[in-house]
Amino acid sequence: MEVLYTPHFQREAKRLPKSLRLLIEDRLELFREQPLHPSLKTHKLTGKLHEYWSFSINHRIRVICSFEGKKRAVLHAIGDHSVYDRFL
Repeated sequence: MEVLYTPHFQREAKRLPKSLRLLIEDRLELFREQPLHPSLKTHKLTGKLHEYWSFSINHRIRVICSFEGKKRAVLHAIGDHSVYDRFL
């Protein structure tokens, strides 16, 4: 799957600790290969974010994304659970 990154996502990812960025790279590779892999806990969001999906990097960090067809995903935001409130 092709994965695109918004400038907002890139800025947020750069602010995270370097040790966490290595884990993010591993999880993004898994997402590219199998976006619905059970360990990612990928799920559709509801409410104001009903057009988006989310998946987990670890127990604390989440990614907000959207799918454009079956072969492309756009990563919009990354952060702790408050990322849902900050995104809109």
